[in-house]
Amino acid sequence: MPRLRQVDRAEATAEGGPGIVPAMYRLMFGDRDPVAEPGTATGTPGDWWTVWAGSPDILQHAVQGFGLYQSPERQLDPVLRELGQARAGYGAGSRFVFSQHCKSLRGLGVSEERIAAVAHWPAADCFEEVERLVLAYTDCLVLQHGRVPDALFEALHRHLSDVELLELTYITTLYFQHAVMSRALRTELDDVDEPVVEVRVPGAEDTIVPMAPRER
Repeated sequence: MPRLRQVDRAEATAEGGPGIVPAMYRLMFGDRDPVAEPGTATGTPGDWWTVWAGSPDILQHAVQGFGLYQSPERQLDPVLRELGQARAGYGAGSRFVFSQHCKSLRGLGVSEERIAAVAHWPAADCFEEVERLVLAYTDCLVLQHGRVPDALFEALHRHLSDVELLELTYITTLYFQHAVMSRALRTELDDVDEPVVEVRVPGAEDTIVPMAPRER
């Protein structure tokens, strides 16, 4: 379950007038109450929507972001955009963002080989030069928090215009934010327990791990 309260359909429609929450509930869930009957067309629970509905203006801002990156006004190649979004999800450890944008890549006709290789792109030979540069740039944005070597930026700039680079940077970091929030709030496919925990072995709870002797 997500860490924040979910807004059910009755609460979302209580005011009776038009609004972003009822509109998105109709679009995503039809006539269902998404809290009582969860599920979306992509196979996720849908609780991203029911949690973000707790603040309609924040949900509105997020939905506007979806429209912005998919706008026909964008100059960036959609495949490059989705490679950045998928790799951002992978780098941030968000199964939700990674999975959703693998689906988007598939919808754009990207092969299964290339989709699978997003996770290990430095060892893959199925990407074109500009795609490898986009993936490397994404790693700098996500894993290095924007620390981008000049040589990498200049190489990417030889393929992409100023506008395309601005779009790539904005959209990729936007989805880094979504990945971080999804993990923090445990929404959708990121509702998973912390995998790194102490493994307790019965009968060995009080064992002291021996330390190597210090050299004098």
